[in-house]
Amino acid sequence: MKVSPSVEDQPLHGLPLMWLRDNCPCPRCRDPRNGQKLFQITELPDGLALGAVRRTAGGVEVDWAPDGHRSAYSTHWLAANRPGTDPGDRRGETGKTLWTAADLDGRLPEADWTEYLTDPAVKAHVLESVVDLGFALLRAVPCREGQVLEAVRTFGYVRETNYGQLFDVRVEPDPNNLAFTGARITPHTDNPYRDPVPTLQLLHCLSNAASGGDSGLVDGFQAAALLRAEDPEAFAVLTRTPVPFRFSDARTVLEADRPLIDVDGHGRIREVRFNNRSLSTLRLPAAELDAFYRAYRTFAAITLRPGLQLDFRLSPGDCLIFDNVRLLHARTAFEESGARHLQGAYADIDALAGTLAVLHRERAAAGEKFLDGLAELFAGEGAVAYLGERVTMAQHMLQAAARAEEAGAPDALVAAALLHDIGHFEGPVGGEELMAGTDNRHSHTGADRLSDWFGAEVTEPIRLHVAAKRYLCAVEPAYYDRLSAASVYTLKVQGGPMSAPEVAAYEANPYAADGVAVRRWDDEGKDPDASAPDFSHFRPLLTSLLVPLLRTT
Repeated sequence: MKVSPSVEDQPLHGLPLMWLRDNCPCPRCRDPRNGQKLFQITELPDGLALGAVRRTAGGVEVDWAPDGHRSAYSTHWLAANRPGTDPGDRRGETGKTLWTAADLDGRLPEADWTEYLTDPAVKAHVLESVVDLGFALLRAVPCREGQVLEAVRTFGYVRETNYGQLFDVRVEPDPNNLAFTGARITPHTDNPYRDPVPTLQLLHCLSNAASGGDSGLVDGFQAAALLRAEDPEAFAVLTRTPVPFRFSDARTVLEADRPLIDVDGHGRIREVRFNNRSLSTLRLPAAELDAFYRAYRTFAAITLRPGLQLDFRLSPGDCLIFDNVRLLHARTAFEESGARHLQGAYADIDALAGTLAVLHRERAAAGEKFLDGLAELFAGEGAVAYLGERVTMAQHMLQAAARAEEAGAPDALVAAALLHDIGHFEGPVGGEELMAGTDNRHSHTGADRLSDWFGAEVTEPIRLHVAAKRYLCAVEPAYYDRLSAASVYTLKVQGGPMSAPEVAAYEANPYAADGVAVRRWDDEGKDPDASAPDFSHFRPLLTSLLVPLLRTT
């Protein structure tokens, strides 16, 4: 049964009732400490119906029939989880950036080790790159044995295998794997004979003075997507044919039967296992073997296309982190007499993704705390008079935001109008000093303060709103006559109307028009008889504009 529309339950329109009730967030249904459900699906009553629906400030409250249970759903949760908005398997291709070598030319996802350890934004960038692109490169990692394990522990847990917690990639006198020779290694994934397979691999370069031994990466998802587009039947064969992968040595026997390309229930690529060295003998009917080998050779040829492989050389201190069920890695042959020593380790991407989620959650919590501080500012210091005007500072900023909202301005400009005078509170020189003849450069102070939390589309119009007053006085003669007495006074302190070169420089700024818009709403926000919503009205808008932790470079 689905919700039928009415005025009060409109946000719930079209939602299946059993699904809605199963997702009740109340403490009777979910443990508030960990979010886990406290009931079994069979314990929900048959014949669910909405007894009453009430709009709340943050969403919708529901009284259920027949048992009278009460649930509250936030507007944010309803929007983020509406049926039909499934993002797909987070391990798969959906939402990820598939790439060729040219796409990443000159812009490898990399970071300095010390910055990665000390700056959450840098760490988030690295981890997000592994999730999105399939890899990242840490530079200047200390060149000491065992350091690769410390790299793993910055985001997850070491996956110990028959090779140990770590393994040395160097020439061995009696190798049990071709990786421990100087031979050329073609694009492949590691350990396809395990189920589950380690989903992450790290390679830390300790030395690389040998002739040869350059590294290469191929986006296996991109290669599989090309196969799907160019030869759908071959793609279908490789997704439905279990392949026997085998490894054995004196102490170990490992076996797994998995397709070369694994897909989810919707046919989206979620895993690639590709390792010709470990592929054992298939025992299919002859016709199926012919179809498999045709598809296998076609896919192998795609993975070897020169434009797909990203080539680079690992230097001492470099640590490569990559998705082992997406990226194929390769190596050119090298002189076995040369010094080439990498240490590797395995881990799993679920822990990495979880660490990234925690970083974003902590950032979101800090953002809400920052907004709490703004709310206190509006209620406290903002209640004082506004620099010679007949409104308080808070009234002025709220009125400016209301005028922007009434004009249908984008959310970023509404936020800029709301926060344009924050610099009067945050800088070393306050508003009183401005009125005493000292320019407090509040537009710059406010923009700089807010830039930790909002993008340039919010901060730059704020930075320009004082300059915009000077600009308008220079290009619109009638504008000066409309300024309030206090604004005329501060105009003089702030430099007066712009000169012709200053006008040209202002107009060249990409945010010039937005700065003018905020300026005009600033001028309109000085009416003691005008009404405006309070800060809580604008808070959801501000929340939506908070920049995430990730800073791409």
